[in-house]
Amino acid sequence: MPQVSQRGTIMPASPIRRLVPLANAAKNRGVKVYHLNIGQPDVPTPEEGLEALKHIDRKVLEYSPSDGLLSLREKLKQYYGTYNIDVEVDDIIVTTGGSEAVLFAFMACLDPGDEIIVPEPAYANYMAFAISAGAKIVTVPSSIDEGFALPPVEKFEELITPKTKGILICNPNNPTGYLYTMKEMLQIRDLVKKHDLFLFSDEVYREFCYTGAPYISAFHLPDIEEQVVLIDSVSKRYNECGIRIGALITKHKELKKNVMKFCQARLSPPLLGQIVAEASIDTPKSYMLATYNEYVERRKFLIYHFTKFGRKRKQSGLAFIFVGQSGQYHDMGVKAHDLAAYFVLKSEHDTHRRHHDDKRQRDAGNSDDDTRRHSRRAVVLEAQAPCYQKLITHIVRPG
Repeated sequence: MPQVSQRGTIMPASPIRRLVPLANAAKNRGVKVYHLNIGQPDVPTPEEGLEALKHIDRKVLEYSPSDGLLSLREKLKQYYGTYNIDVEVDDIIVTTGGSEAVLFAFMACLDPGDEIIVPEPAYANYMAFAISAGAKIVTVPSSIDEGFALPPVEKFEELITPKTKGILICNPNNPTGYLYTMKEMLQIRDLVKKHDLFLFSDEVYREFCYTGAPYISAFHLPDIEEQVVLIDSVSKRYNECGIRIGALITKHKELKKNVMKFCQARLSPPLLGQIVAEASIDTPKSYMLATYNEYVERRKFLIYHFTKFGRKRKQSGLAFIFVGQSGQYHDMGVKAHDLAAYFVLKSEHDTHRRHHDDKRQRDAGNSDDDTRRHSRRAVVLEAQAPCYQKLITHIVRPG
């Protein structure tokens, strides 16, 4: 029998999607499962996007240009301008989701054996993209006690070798929610400038910052414009994960030529997705504000109840709550569906548990409106990555 590739063997399975069969088994046992394992928003997609999809009048659904529809790239340029990200239309390459943008960035910048330094915890699929490119992720741990702030520059310096080709950040961060400060971003800038590295900057969550701290793009940093590779996606911004539209933005001309070769090999990004994404850029501010407010309310709810259960709290910037094994958690705004885990809620609670919860509620005084509106439930959280796999119980979920 022919042997499969070593690359495929070492490719990690998705730690998030690995929970799917467990959830299905729980459903078969009559357990109510709230799917919070993947970043799939439950807020409706903007009408502008849906209407564009419904009223496509093309007689041929043709290939688009390999770098994406010009009209979409022109609108993306305008969108980035609202964040003072100064790029040209030709700097923007439309990709099949943000995932392809990361993969093509690695393929175009890295040779087999090259290394990228990534602050950890990090988005699990970065490892898979690096393996696909024959590269290696080298992690530099950030600390929950420090709120997942950027690790000291000295820690990066210790890891830089002749094989190091870049630093990858996610800002705001998935999964920790940390929003890098200007001081930290300048420290990163100095590192990539000193060592002539690429700065891969995944910035797909820029809309989901809740603490009032400024969002700093890698393109805001002076003197490294041609070293920046910005990763973007419409998936969370417009709740359109299924259309698979992202973008890779670079001012590095040789890098763009490399990326375009991979784009041409896969022919084109999804035509229908691009049509929907282009229309969605015209989504009114009222939609974005309503989405923002919805997530703020969810944030308040979870923060309140985590606090009631004695979980320590530290502020940060993004729409995540990060729960550590020690019981600490970080307030990242909370899109509850983006918590990288399942909340598994039993449909029937035994008498002892109901009595225990009722007593806890009476002891708490039941004075908050949130407590009156939502019943306490016993839930179990099983997190998606090895460093989170300890079960944490007694976390509250709306009734």
